[in-house]
Amino acid sequence: MHSRRSFLQFCLSAPFFLPDISLQEGNINTVLGEIKAWDLGRTLIHEHILVDFIGADKINANRWDHQKVIDKVLPYLLEIKERGIKSLVECTPAYLGRDVLLLKKLSELSGLHILTNTGFYGASDNKYLPDFAFKETAEQLSSRWITEFNKGIDGTGIKPGFIKISVNPVSLSTLHQKLVRAAAMTHLETGLTIYSHTGPSLPAFEEIEILQKEGVAAEAFVWVHANSNDPDDFLKAAKKGALISLDGISKDNLEKNAVLVKFMKDHNLLNKVLISQDAGWYKPGEENGGNFRGFTDLSDRFIPLLKTKGLTDSDLDQLLIRNPVSVLTIRKRKI
Repeated sequence: MHSRRSFLQFCLSAPFFLPDISLQEGNINTVLGEIKAWDLGRTLIHEHILVDFIGADKINANRWDHQKVIDKVLPYLLEIKERGIKSLVECTPAYLGRDVLLLKKLSELSGLHILTNTGFYGASDNKYLPDFAFKETAEQLSSRWITEFNKGIDGTGIKPGFIKISVNPVSLSTLHQKLVRAAAMTHLETGLTIYSHTGPSLPAFEEIEILQKEGVAAEAFVWVHANSNDPDDFLKAAKKGALISLDGISKDNLEKNAVLVKFMKDHNLLNKVLISQDAGWYKPGEENGGNFRGFTDLSDRFIPLLKTKGLTDSDLDQLLIRNPVSVLTIRKRKI
C-alpha cells in the first residue's frame, strides 16, 4: 500500500515540464482515433491484452469471446488508471491475436488510450507468419502495412500507432532481413516508429544497419526486450539513436532493471530508455484465459525502487511521459 501511495503522490506532484517544441503539434494514433502527442500522458510502452499462440495457420478471432476477455481484463486496466497511467501500448501483432475491435471496446470502457500496431512477427521460427509473408517482397509487405495506416485495419477504420516486427535472437536470416526492410519502407511512408522484438545485441545492431542503409535513422528503432551481457552495447545503440526497451520488468528482476536504468542515467542517456512489463496475456484455449499477470509491478514496485536509486520526479517523467511521447509521435526520421 505504501508503494502504491508513493506512486500516486508522484503522479500528483510531478513538476510541470515544457514539451519538446518539435513535438507540440505532433499526433499519435490510438484505437479510438488520433490524439495530440502530449495527451498521451504516463504510458506503459509494451503490454499485451490477448495473445494466441496457436499459430498463423490456425488462428481465428472466433477462438475468443469479447465479453469474456473484457470481464477478465478490464479490472486490470482500471487498476493502472487509478495509479495515474493514461496510455497503454498493446504489442500483440497480426496472426498472434491482434483484435482491434476488442481493444477499442476496452479503451472506451477503461478510459485509457490504447495503441495497436501493424507489421508481422518473425520470431519463434516464423510460426506466426502467414504463408504469403514468405513469398512476397519487402515492398509488397510494406504496402500491406501502409494500407493499414492509410485506411485502417481489416475494414475497421482503426489505424496502427506503430510498426511491430520480430526476429529470431541470432544473426538475421534473409527472411528477417526482409521484414526489417519492409518496416523501413513503411516508416519512410508513414512516420510510424519500428518496435522490433529482438533480444540480444547481435540482431539489434544488424537491424540498425539495415534501417540506416534504407535511409531510416536509428531514432525510429526500438530495441524490444533489449538484452546483452555487455552494458556497453546499450550505450552504443543509444548513442546511435536507438531506444533501449527494458520491457520485461517484474517483481523477479526489479534490481537488475533498476541498475540498468541508473547506468543509462549516469551516462546521460535516460532519454533513450523505455520501461514496461510485457504483462497481461489472456490466452485463448486456456480456462478463463489462463493466468493473467496484472500491470502494476511498475507503479507499485519499480518506480519506488528507482527513487531509492536517486532518480528524481523529472527522471520518472522522462521515462513515463517524455520518452513515450517522443517515440510514438508520428514523424519520419530520415538519415
